[in-house]
Amino acid sequence: MERSQIDAVIERITSTEDPSKGSARVKEIVNRLTRDLFYAIEDLDIQPEEIWHAVDWMTNTGRSNEWGLVAAGIGLEHFLDLRMDEAEAKAGITGGTPRTIEGPLYVPGAPESVGYAELETEPEIGAERLYMQGQVKDQDGTPIPNAKVEVWHCNLKGMYSIFDTSQPPYNLRRSIITDSEGKYKFKSFLPVGYSCPPGGSTDQMLQALGRHGSRPAHIHFFVTAPGHRKLTTQINIEGDPLIWDDFAFATREDLVPHITRYSESEAKEKFGIDEPFASINFDFEVHKEKEGVFDAEIERTHGPR
Repeated sequence: MERSQIDAVIERITSTEDPSKGSARVKEIVNRLTRDLFYAIEDLDIQPEEIWHAVDWMTNTGRSNEWGLVAAGIGLEHFLDLRMDEAEAKAGITGGTPRTIEGPLYVPGAPESVGYAELETEPEIGAERLYMQGQVKDQDGTPIPNAKVEVWHCNLKGMYSIFDTSQPPYNLRRSIITDSEGKYKFKSFLPVGYSCPPGGSTDQMLQALGRHGSRPAHIHFFVTAPGHRKLTTQINIEGDPLIWDDFAFATREDLVPHITRYSESEAKEKFGIDEPFASINFDFEVHKEKEGVFDAEIERTHGPR
């Protein structure tokens, strides 16, 4: 079909819309995406069987609650980050801790404490102990007291609590309110990377694209403070071989902090801690809110569906 013929089909479809009803924005988006889809079907000669296989795949993706993984895997969530970076830069907001994807596994309501938190609800056997600490600061380097640092990561099986019901609720999920000097600290362990569910919708898609569905070890963060723009970010664990080969494209410069390791004797002598541990120092730099810039608090559904 010629483009003019496809446009005529679209016009016939859209002519059924009542201008006084519905959402003008939804109409604009759906009609544009429908037009682009029809163009792609014609340009790529996509066959009916391929369309219906895709419909089945999308249905199964929803049933298995994997759309969040698909959004990350096709680079959509990373692209949204880049657009937000561009919009902020145009408004004069630059520098600071880089944002990166939230991913689909955040759950609100984690236990809250001031200054310090222990993330484990139950001990993780065989894990390497981690202490991570730092400050929340503004772009001028001024510490921000009473900022909230929300942190979450997976266990050594690559699973996240709430979604993984074998773990206690809110295991490895905490909210830390910074102290009077803007400091935070938590005790946990170095997590591992994880892969998409084997044989699941995301895995099927990535295999068809000749790609893998694995992520490097990482720790997620939200950082919020009154009068400041919300930061959504994560750090990668230094030394992971997939740091620059993340299926979700989430690795960014300045988000791979150095790890310092202390032996049992050093831990005891220097810190009074009775076990060897890894230490990460990391400061979060957030921006003051600015009028006329998009809201960095993104409204989306969280938790199992």
